[in-house]
Amino acid sequence: MEYARRWAAEHGLALDESLSLRDEGLSAYHQRHVKVGALGVFLRAVEDGLIEAGSVLIVEGLDRLSRAEPLKAQAQLTQIIHAGLTVVTAADGQEYSLEAIRENPYKLIHSLVVMIRAHEESDTKSKRVKAAIRRQCEGWIAGTWRGVIRNGKDPHWVRWNGTGWELTPERAEALRYAVRRFLDGLGGIQIVREMAAHGMQLTDDGRLGSPHLYKTLRKRLLIGEREMTLDGETYALPGYYPALLTEDEFNRLQLALARRVGKRGVGQIPNILTGMGLAVCGHCGGAMVSINSLKGRKLKPNGQPWPGVLRIGCTSHQRGAGCAVIGTIQALPIERALMLYCCDSMKMNELMSGGDQGQALRSDLAAARKRFAETEAKLERLARMLAEDDEPTPITVLRQIRELEATAEQDKQGIEKLERELASLKPTPAAPDLADRWLALLDGVENLDVDARMEARELVRASFARITLWHHGKDSRVVDMEITARGGGSTKLRIDKASGLLLD
Repeated sequence: MEYARRWAAEHGLALDESLSLRDEGLSAYHQRHVKVGALGVFLRAVEDGLIEAGSVLIVEGLDRLSRAEPLKAQAQLTQIIHAGLTVVTAADGQEYSLEAIRENPYKLIHSLVVMIRAHEESDTKSKRVKAAIRRQCEGWIAGTWRGVIRNGKDPHWVRWNGTGWELTPERAEALRYAVRRFLDGLGGIQIVREMAAHGMQLTDDGRLGSPHLYKTLRKRLLIGEREMTLDGETYALPGYYPALLTEDEFNRLQLALARRVGKRGVGQIPNILTGMGLAVCGHCGGAMVSINSLKGRKLKPNGQPWPGVLRIGCTSHQRGAGCAVIGTIQALPIERALMLYCCDSMKMNELMSGGDQGQALRSDLAAARKRFAETEAKLERLARMLAEDDEPTPITVLRQIRELEATAEQDKQGIEKLERELASLKPTPAAPDLADRWLALLDGVENLDVDARMEARELVRASFARITLWHHGKDSRVVDMEITARGGGSTKLRIDKASGLLLD
């Protein structure tokens, strides 16, 4: 700042000290000062003409302006100069402007040399740091290193006590509460509201949104495993943090997330069909979702919504993707029809005894393992062929290897998902017991009791693998539904969409 004041005074210019743009601690090597920092704001102001031509930017050195790859760094310098600005470096007193470069083109070469040196210094430091972190990760996996690995942020629910990591009690309990409520069937929005009402916090600033919650629930940090990625290589460090959940609890949570992926929660009045990845449109296969317009003017005097406000629609139709469905349908009659069917113990017994609950999963798992083994065998044959051939590897072979590796990774993920589903299977309750539970919830679901509807959602999730709906348009009085049980049995229902009565 002292140099800037002196330089301005010597050249008869006014130094603008009313605006402060600082990039303390932001990397000029990784360009964070451009992506999220003050230099990015400055460059946009230059582009928009908010900084007048003839202005002067004073920096300590060109390496403060950028330590990125030399061509990218020089492009940023050129952008500023082309806008009519002059860049002055305090370290060596150099001036870079259109006029100065016209007079002495070698200034560009000088600037490029400075930027090359700055980038090489940062690149060398980066490689050394990454190598040290890589050694620590490998040591952790081998059991020879148990110190702190400084890379990235640590989860909000742990703290370092000087000798090791430990759970922060209040935050750990808040996260366990969120897991329990998610497994109960609640969506992210409702869980966040409940946590706020109970004064629970997961973050330092107390702010928590449902997207952040969903992201947290997917992380293996919950079982104490930390993942670090260095130059595209991922290291899994088991036991790095204290575990918040057991492996079985985590697998159950991931299965619940997989079934409800992409959903936005269940809203203020939970729908017993949607938000679990079960209900689909019979016309296009798109997800059926709740469309609740709960505005004050549409509520009854007792605070409950009018029945027509709770509706179900096809996501493809909502996006204008050409689904044959026309409009939406009232949710309550469809729910009533499902509840009435499930209260009949004879019908439920016939439906639920349609097959072994895990038979289809085991068959799918065997097929997935066979595909994975075949892909691995192809990769091994290609590897042996390349090892025996001294000629350069053809591009087509390299492309084939990449495709096979991608296929193997997809198959591996599919196998893990199927294994989690098999591990989470529970014995199906006897049909009479199920019918009694449905019957006990019937009035509560009809009267929009949240607890009863949440319990009904759990029954739907535990009993059915798929619920397919055919809506035939606003002129039709019926909706067709196919229910597929987890055991493989299925049945079709025709429903009066106004009353919810089963027509056949």
